[in-house]
Amino acid sequence: MSESGAAAVPSETGTGGGETSLKDQGNEFFKAGNYLKAAALYTQAIKKDPNNPTLYSNRAAAFLHLVKLNKALADADMTITLNPNWEKGYFRKGCVLEAMGQYDEALTAFQVALKYNPQSIEVSKKIKRIAQSARDKKRAEEVENMRSNVDLAKQLTTMKSEFSEKYGAEECWREMFSFLVETMETAVKSWHETAKVDPRVYFLLDEKNTNTNKYAPVVNIDKAFESPHTHSSCFSFLRQYALDSFSRAACLIAPKSVISYPQVWQGQGFRKWKYGQNDGFFVQFESPILRKLWFISSSNEKGQIFCREPEVLDIGVHEVLPRLFR
Repeated sequence: MSESGAAAVPSETGTGGGETSLKDQGNEFFKAGNYLKAAALYTQAIKKDPNNPTLYSNRAAAFLHLVKLNKALADADMTITLNPNWEKGYFRKGCVLEAMGQYDEALTAFQVALKYNPQSIEVSKKIKRIAQSARDKKRAEEVENMRSNVDLAKQLTTMKSEFSEKYGAEECWREMFSFLVETMETAVKSWHETAKVDPRVYFLLDEKNTNTNKYAPVVNIDKAFESPHTHSSCFSFLRQYALDSFSRAACLIAPKSVISYPQVWQGQGFRKWKYGQNDGFFVQFESPILRKLWFISSSNEKGQIFCREPEVLDIGVHEVLPRLFR
């Protein structure tokens, strides 16, 4: 066998002169990379000798190169049917299933091939590689599932008691909690889709008192972190905005990458900042009676951007903005 699992062609024939000639011609075209012609010649040979497992094995290899996977799988199965004790049929089947992304089934086929040929280094390598591919696929599926099923309410469930204690009435604290969760989920979904979030402050406006024609629920603050001056000016604006708009709470979303000032993670040491140089974004919740701060770090797993669970920070040490509500 070859390392590709499809390039080598068995020499066994079990056929007469004419059939051998067709098979050998097919082998030559196969070696030259003309898999379509090779498959056609193997097909002619099979018509003359329909019970020859080598011909089906060879044609399976050609079909695999042509990415005609269903036909390749059918030929691999026929190879096994005709000669169930020959490892090549199982090897062919494993290669096709691997190409289909069916790693568990491919691993089973390769393991049977190894049983019939325990000395095969190539089959052993395939088993090792396919096992890793199966693990990678499983982790990628887990990551994608977590990405597409963001449930921050569940992750923040321990916060409910604190919200309840601070705000008292269930209707009030649940509204505050929902506002936080929805804002955070929007940011996480944006990060998953685009690997970024825009620096913004979201306001929970008062339905009765806010002039919604004048005050929007979202304020962009893309220049806020460029310098101490812009930071101070932005903070002053947001504090006045919160007051004038009769906002009941606010939620800041700020990607770490845009913060030139204040870099609240610098010089804190591992005990206070555990996320190293990880990318991610800050979420700062502000209300007259409760302030909270989280950092949501992200990583690249199996080619997917993935947000970790929100990590609570000491807002007294890491605040991105000073207190917005007096």
